Amino acid sequence: MTELQSPRSRSKQLESKQLHMGEKPALIVVDMTHGFTHPNSPLGTECDSVKKAIGQLLMCFRANKLPIFFTSVEYSNASIAKTFRQKLPDLNIFELGSDWVQLDAAMDRQINEPIIKKCWASAFFGTNLALLLNDCGADSLIITGLTTSGCVRATAVDGLQHDYPVIIPREAVADRNLGAHEANLYDLGTKYAEVIPLADVLTQL
Repeated sequence: MTELQSPRSRSKQLESKQLHMGEKPALIVVDMTHGFTHPNSPLGTECDSVKKAIGQLLMCFRANKLPIFFTSVEYSNASIAKTFRQKLPDLNIFELGSDWVQLDAAMDRQINEPIIKKCWASAFFGTNLALLLNDCGADSLIITGLTTSGCVRATAVDGLQHDYPVIIPREAVADRNLGAHEANLYDLGTKYAEVIPLADVLTQL
């Protein structure tokens, strides 16, 4: 049996080069809504430290007049994303107009900061985010929010597939499952993004 036919898997370290922030990064704050940040939500995540980290980034982006985008999951009727919602029924709490779709007050969103309404995991899929990023001249993405293994990951992968260097500040993302959080940060950092400390991002900004 040749090596290619061997059923035994081998661990091989992929060569991974560093991605760099551009001159006009855009901050994408993924799903920091009550449905993900409130402890009474079935999808809630312990995220006080994440709120603080994102708050520091928001302050810096606003001071430097850099683009900021928030996302919120919202469903206006039962036919939208029905397979996704069948797989994960807790998503049904995100009814249009419910408190669960409202941004956490800690985000202190400003009127000129768009909210991208999405129905699937990625902030790009079925939305106008790519067009807005192009219009504002963004050349790289800082992706933060909830959750690491779900919507953050999907948005980061799609960001790369739109040819943006993607930076993920480690302290600015979280997950309900710590194992999934760490595994996905490792995988994202190896293949799709640059996962670095928040302090390094703030210094570069």
